[in-house]
Amino acid sequence: MSVVTNTTTIGAIEAPSRRNTELFMLAFAVAIPVFAYLNVGLALDGKVPAGMAGYGLGLGLLAGVAHLVVRKFAPYSDPLLLPLATLLNGLGLVLIWRLDQSPRLIQRAKYLFGGFSPDAPKQLLYSALGVALFAAVLILLKDHRILQRYTYISMAAGLALLILPMFFPAVNGAKIWVSIAGFTIQPGEFAKIVIAVFFSGYLMVKRDALALASRRFLGLYLPRGRDLGPILAIWGLSILILVFETDLGTSLLFFGLFVVMLYVATERTSWIVFGLLMSIGGAVGVASFEPHVQSRVTAWLDPFSCYKTDATGACQQIGDSLISFGSGGTLGTGLGQGNSDLIGFAANADFILTTVGEELGLAGTMAFLMIYALIVERGVRTALAARDPFGKLLAIGLSGAFAIQVFVVAGGVMGLIPLTGMTMPFVAYGGSSVLANWALIGILIRISDTARRPAPAPAPSSDAEMTQVVRP
Repeated sequence: MSVVTNTTTIGAIEAPSRRNTELFMLAFAVAIPVFAYLNVGLALDGKVPAGMAGYGLGLGLLAGVAHLVVRKFAPYSDPLLLPLATLLNGLGLVLIWRLDQSPRLIQRAKYLFGGFSPDAPKQLLYSALGVALFAAVLILLKDHRILQRYTYISMAAGLALLILPMFFPAVNGAKIWVSIAGFTIQPGEFAKIVIAVFFSGYLMVKRDALALASRRFLGLYLPRGRDLGPILAIWGLSILILVFETDLGTSLLFFGLFVVMLYVATERTSWIVFGLLMSIGGAVGVASFEPHVQSRVTAWLDPFSCYKTDATGACQQIGDSLISFGSGGTLGTGLGQGNSDLIGFAANADFILTTVGEELGLAGTMAFLMIYALIVERGVRTALAARDPFGKLLAIGLSGAFAIQVFVVAGGVMGLIPLTGMTMPFVAYGGSSVLANWALIGILIRISDTARRPAPAPAPSSDAEMTQVVRP
């Protein structure tokens, strides 16, 4: 008689990874920008642009590399984040290339700088570096909870990134750039990620104390006096950034991010009310004596009243932007057939959404904003699915920072709020923005993979072991 023992295998419950869905969506995310590239070429010259094949292959290669990294190192992550980011990045490259073909911008660059260098090839290089950083995040960051160990180191690093531009000359009235060895970096783009890590670790520990209320006033729970310390400190720092760097965008992003995460952590509406009141009060106070901020507010209130007299050019830029949006109508003038290049040197950076509004119209602008909204929605969904409080706060913080930046930029060029000088994520020209936002997407995908990864099946009891007796 021989005895054969069969033991139940302990493994993970099978769950779909949805990587094939991601690959299918990536094909569309590459095809749509290539078609847009063809459309621009036909509109400008009446023929297929010479660089279309290289552009399509380059964007496809970047998307393929990113997909393979996700398939290998984050197989259970959200299947839409990568295609949405790729689509925005690809369309941004097309819009930048379209503006590179503008005779007005070429002539202006030759007059001001003595020559013209197209920005689209440089943006493609930045995109490649961004995808490389995205891959590095997924390969090196095995578990997002490791970041929690560096809560206070993140605070120090974030403060250093925010303060560093104060020691460099202002560019266009704001100190947001750092120039080292011929390279220009915008530290605020990376600071939003580092600060989100700090806020997540800090609020995870302090949220119970911050959620306590001492009294109720007009339907709002008022926080205790000693718990106002953190929000007062953050408010003060954002005001200092606004005063010394005259950077309205980073100030709004930094303070708004903290208020959003504070509300999510404590579920107290009073924090939102206090945050709005303090942000409005601080901005109004600084605008009363800071000339650069005053000019932005004046241009926002009535850009056409100072269209020809404003020496800073803020009124003319906002005025031209509003004219471009108005001339675009519902469906736009068509890719390559607008005049948004009249805005000048910032047409492919701060005001690139103006090109979308004029050449693709209200429908195209809403489509872009919906893509951004989908990225934010997938980030919030990731936060809801996360199994640990740090991951929840970090995902909502990164999604909130992304959403606030889109609102601040879009609101500025549309005249809803004063212009801030920030860049539209993935679409506008700028290496710092592309690198930082690809890293942001990489962290969200890592959190998503951890949240969606199936839990191991429970270990079987001794009764589950079956012994089968086989008789000869």
